[in-house]
Amino acid sequence: MISIKGACEANLDDKGRLAIPKRYRDQLPADPELTLTAGPDGCLILYPTPEWQQVAERLHLLPADNEVTRWWQLMVIGHAEDHTLDKSDRILVSQALRETVGIKKEVKMIGQGNRIEIWDMERWRVKLAEGISRHAVAPPNSTAFRL
Repeated sequence: MISIKGACEANLDDKGRLAIPKRYRDQLPADPELTLTAGPDGCLILYPTPEWQQVAERLHLLPADNEVTRWWQLMVIGHAEDHTLDKSDRILVSQALRETVGIKKEVKMIGQGNRIEIWDMERWRVKLAEGISRHAVAPPNSTAFRL
């Protein structure tokens, strides 16, 4: 089972390529096949392809006549792109994906177990400030979760 963790900052180069930091490469299988897609909340999500296939299967099973489900399917399945690392351990983030989630150059990468979330740095700072002010009071399902 994959357990990708940790956070770091990175920059896309002028061609839109993103180097995958060693800390994440060390947590992935050797020569990984990857899937990059748009998240429903405005970030990019990078999955090892076997993990992606499980996510896509679960999304396909949801009824497409639900507005929220349809949004998730449009964003997550509709924007998925397959990738392999180049010889410099980079992926090319397409212009379409960059425009969809507003990524410019500076990004925040955050390991989330089976995936890496990639946020535009400005958007991440706003999300972080909102999260601290709205969600830092009690953990999720406070009776079952403790740090």
